[in-house]
Amino acid sequence: MNSVLTAAFTRPRTILVGLFAILIAGAMSYVSIPKEAEPDVSFPTVYVSIVHQGINPEDAVRMLIKPMEQELRSVPGLKEMRSTAAEGYGTIKLEFEAGINIDDALDDVRIQVDLARPELPAETEEPTIREVNISLLPMIVVNLFGDVEERTLIAIARDLQDRLESLSEVLEAEIAGDRTEMIEVIVDPVRMDTYQLVMEQVLAAVQSNNQLVAAGAMTTGAGRFTLTVPGIIDEVDELLNLAVREVDGEIIRVRDIASVRRTWLDPEGFSRLNGKPNVALEVSKRTGTNIIDTSRKIREVVAQMQPLWPAGIEVEFSQDKAENTQRNLNDLQNNV
Repeated sequence: MNSVLTAAFTRPRTILVGLFAILIAGAMSYVSIPKEAEPDVSFPTVYVSIVHQGINPEDAVRMLIKPMEQELRSVPGLKEMRSTAAEGYGTIKLEFEAGINIDDALDDVRIQVDLARPELPAETEEPTIREVNISLLPMIVVNLFGDVEERTLIAIARDLQDRLESLSEVLEAEIAGDRTEMIEVIVDPVRMDTYQLVMEQVLAAVQSNNQLVAAGAMTTGAGRFTLTVPGIIDEVDELLNLAVREVDGEIIRVRDIASVRRTWLDPEGFSRLNGKPNVALEVSKRTGTNIIDTSRKIREVVAQMQPLWPAGIEVEFSQDKAENTQRNLNDLQNNV
């Protein structure tokens, strides 16, 4: 020990250079290290959800849960399996042994779900598989609200979603309060009787002309060309001009018996902020990124786009986890 101290005192420049190198390396590490208040903890739990509209709980157990459980029992590393049946859906919770590779477990679950899929009713929607991961929870919520049309608010939210998801630190920005747009056909019963039509004829005409048809490809001397058949109706005018029936050389079209308009699916809930309609973007960050820098970049993107929006649209941030992280970081620095 004395020889070490003697060598240190006899070489002060070397010791000072080493000390400064350690300080610089520590400062660089402190700046670059990800700041996170909640550690990335992986729970070995997977949920399998099966949706079948209109099915009762008893039938859900018999037709959805049991066929799926039969296949999932053979998943390696499975510790416990719990099932829940309700009206319209069934859910299976799979808990695995501690220390298992969750990615491998997800692959095994997907394989068994694919094997069980043919045993489910044809009307059942594709089963969804979700992993429990707290790092995928929203780190900040961007609320857009104001006295504007719903279509305008949703269009702005989708544009902002694209901009936010282009950030390398952002995993996804899910829109809460968005509704699926649809084309609604309102048939006039009086006109139907005038043209001697029934509803089944109208439905058959729309369904037969609104199908995705794979036309294949054609090979010629000049090469191979993919053939496409326009079959999906996505414009109001296309639906209005759709032929339903031919009577004495006259073509009866949808515009002759019905009115067509763009609308939305019925809402399953409502969101309002400060008494105004609200659409929220729930932003999740990528694992290992700096939550403070990510929050700052999200706010900068919103600030850049806000002047381009129509008057009356306001922005408010909520559930920002970066604020708590910054507060804890400041306390740590003060203690140091």
